[in-house]
Amino acid sequence: MTAPQNGREASHASGAARQGMPPWLPKAIAIGLALTAVFEVTVWAARQLVGFGVMLLISFFLAMVMEPAVSRLEARGLSRTPATLIVFAVTLAAIGGFSAAMVTLLIDQATQVSGEVPELFDTLVDWVNRTFHTNITTERLLRGSGNVETSVRQAADHAWGVSTTVIGGVFEVFTIALFAYYFTADGPRVRRGIISLLPPRRRAAAHRAWDIALAKTGGYVYSRALLALFSAIAHTAAFAVLGVPYAMALGVWVGVVSQFVPTVGTYLAAALPTLVALTVDPWDGVWVVAFATAYQQVENYVLQPRVTSRTVEVHPAVAFGSVLAGAALLGAVGAVIAIPAVATLQAIVSSCLPRYDTSPAVTSEAGLTGDVD
Repeated sequence: MTAPQNGREASHASGAARQGMPPWLPKAIAIGLALTAVFEVTVWAARQLVGFGVMLLISFFLAMVMEPAVSRLEARGLSRTPATLIVFAVTLAAIGGFSAAMVTLLIDQATQVSGEVPELFDTLVDWVNRTFHTNITTERLLRGSGNVETSVRQAADHAWGVSTTVIGGVFEVFTIALFAYYFTADGPRVRRGIISLLPPRRRAAAHRAWDIALAKTGGYVYSRALLALFSAIAHTAAFAVLGVPYAMALGVWVGVVSQFVPTVGTYLAAALPTLVALTVDPWDGVWVVAFATAYQQVENYVLQPRVTSRTVEVHPAVAFGSVLAGAALLGAVGAVIAIPAVATLQAIVSSCLPRYDTSPAVTSEAGLTGDVD
C-alpha cells in the first residue's frame, strides 16, 4: 500500500470520527459539569447555613409571640419602637430570671455534691470491703486512677471546651435576640413585603392566614405562660411548706418545664425537686410526688380548660405526633414550636376549606334521595 493511500485512509478515519461526535455533545458535557458544580456548591452552602436558618426560625417564632403584645400597646397609644422595647425587655427579664435561678440551683447543688463525694466514696469502699471481704483502700484507688498531671491537663482541656461552647452559645443568643427585635419592630413592613410578592387575588387569604398564625402562636405561648405562673406559685408554696431547699427556684423550674416542654415536661419537671427533697428526707420526696400529681389533676380538669379554651385546640394524638416530627426535624426547637405550628395550620385549613354537614340526618337524607356532596 502506498503512502498517498495511507494518508487518504487516515484522513477518512479522522473525518468519520468527527462526523460520529454530535456537535452539541461538548456543550452538553460542559453544561452538565457546570450544573453539577452548582448543585454541589448549593448543597455545601445549605449545610453550612443550617444553624443560621434555625436561629432565624427561632427569631421569627419569638417575633410572632411578641407581636400581639406589641399590637395591644400600640392600640393604647404607644408607638411601635417603645412598645417593642417594653415587650422585649419583659421577655428578656423572664428568660434571664429563669436562667439565673436554674444556674444558681445547679451550681449550689454541684458544690454540695462535690463536697459530699469523698464521704460517699469512703462509704462505698467500706460497703464493698464488708460485702465481698476485700481490703480496698481509698488511697490505693486514687493512686491507680492515673497520673495527677494528666488529670489536670484533661481538666484544663475540658474547661477550654466548655468556655468555647459558652461563648458560642452567648453569640447565638445575641443573634437570635437581635433578629427577633428587628422582626418585631418591623413586623408590619415585613408582612407587607412578603404579601406583596403574591398575586392580588391571594393577598386577602395571606393576610387572614398571617392573622391566624399570630393569634394561635401568641395564644399558645401566653396561655402556657399563665399556666406556668400558676404552677410556679403553687409548687413554690408547697416546697416552702415541706422545707425543700431552693423552693422558689424549683417552683419556677416546675412551672416552666411542665408547660413548655411537650409531652414529657410534667415528668421532667417533678424529677428535679423530688431528687432534691430526697437529699433532705425520703418522706419529703414522697410528698413532692404526691403534690405534683394532685396539682396536675387540678390543672388538667380545672385550669387548663379555662385558660386554653380560646387559644390552641389540638387533639392529644396530633399534638404528640407533631412533637415527634418537630423533634426529628429540628431537635428541641422543633419540639417546642411544633404544637403552635400544627394549630396554626389546622386553623388556616379550617378557615380556607369548605365544610359540609355530616350529621346522621343529612347523610341518611342524601342516601335516600341519591344526592351526592
